[in-house]
Amino acid sequence: MNFKPFCGVICALALLGCSEKTQSVALKPDSDALESQVLSMKDRAQFIDDMTAQRVQTLLPSLMKKTGIDAWLLISREYNEDPILKTFLPATWLSARRTTIFLFVLEDSGQLQAYAVAPYNVGSVFTKAWDKSTQDDQWQALVSLLKQHNPEKIGINQSQIWAHADGLVVTDFEQLKQALPKDMENKLVSSEPLAIAWLEQRIKPEVEQYKDIVALAHAIIAEGFSNKVVTPGVTTTDDIAWWYRERVRELKLQAWFHPSVSIQRADNQAFDHETTFTNKDTDNVVRPGDLLHVDFGITYLRLNTDTQQHAYVLKQGETSAPDYLNEALSKANQLQDIFTDLFAEGVTGNEILAKARSEAIAQGLKPTIYTHPIGFHGHGAGTTLGMWDAQQGVPGDGDYPLHLNTAYSIELNNAVYLKEWGKEIRIMLEEDAFFDESGVWYLNGRQTSFHLIKSN
Repeated sequence: MNFKPFCGVICALALLGCSEKTQSVALKPDSDALESQVLSMKDRAQFIDDMTAQRVQTLLPSLMKKTGIDAWLLISREYNEDPILKTFLPATWLSARRTTIFLFVLEDSGQLQAYAVAPYNVGSVFTKAWDKSTQDDQWQALVSLLKQHNPEKIGINQSQIWAHADGLVVTDFEQLKQALPKDMENKLVSSEPLAIAWLEQRIKPEVEQYKDIVALAHAIIAEGFSNKVVTPGVTTTDDIAWWYRERVRELKLQAWFHPSVSIQRADNQAFDHETTFTNKDTDNVVRPGDLLHVDFGITYLRLNTDTQQHAYVLKQGETSAPDYLNEALSKANQLQDIFTDLFAEGVTGNEILAKARSEAIAQGLKPTIYTHPIGFHGHGAGTTLGMWDAQQGVPGDGDYPLHLNTAYSIELNNAVYLKEWGKEIRIMLEEDAFFDESGVWYLNGRQTSFHLIKSN
């Protein structure tokens, strides 16, 4: 089955050569094209299950070997699922069932065994390892399995830094300790390095699909930032934000956060990170001459997007944004390049943040950088490269080094003083990108020109 649904229509709209760092986003919205390119629920499930199986077979053994954890234990009760356990569930399982226990064991031969100590069969990836009719106690079934394999280190999901890797709840941990013999309890270790690696690493088929997922998100943004949706003088930023939510549901997709749409214009309103995205206490009717901003993300095929782009509302007689705004956008693109050119395997997020800010300031820019990993979660596990309110570095996840084959939302802004407006504005950009041996490249290009909305 072909799982590259967007290549024909949307990648053509997005301009081919999506891996080029300088690639612009120039999508022309086409509602029928978008709806026809989204997979059916059945085909989505097939893709998800295929990717889970491939990741378990080809990626997980190498990660377990590298981190020195020869057994990985995940435990969840229904509706209180470990964030990582959910990445292993079959597509038709929307939650765990009763108490669900997964055990991955890397044997000395390099062979990986995946077990489900659970009351039900759990898809094709796992071997069912508990028969309630012959062994009443689920926890003792787990202990028997562990004794059979006798691992040196049993990884459990506990982490002080990453919530994603801290999914073993107190009650389940206490039950586990009660069930384990003392000599086996001493083998319990934090699975943090393995857990983060599993979440942040992408395999090639996922990356190919990720390009198309980001292309879809770009196309939805372009549709919302058009006269199909926006009537200057009438439409509000709230109207646009709710249109995005409705459009996502029309396409049978999910938003992982509520979209925000905001305005910067020639008025006396100063930029404020805490209020700009909601236009609190300001006039939010879209008018000619406005600079619009959107923050938008979707979840599709268990992968997430996170994008921030801008649109300009043309005044009567204008055919493009003013030169001073185009120049401001160009400077933000310059900041992107300074930042992503510094990505290198083994370098920490805090190190890159400091170097990028220093170089950008030396080139006359006024940067704020707040980039995060993306993948199974919108704000993903891995290397954090600044936060908007932590420009001197982020303890913990900012000290974590970059690894290859990982995805990031390149999120940042550059402040520019506009004498034409008599105020400072921020060009706030966010584009999803991938980091591999070739460096950083955008999964579906980046914005280098404004979406344009006509005034009637």
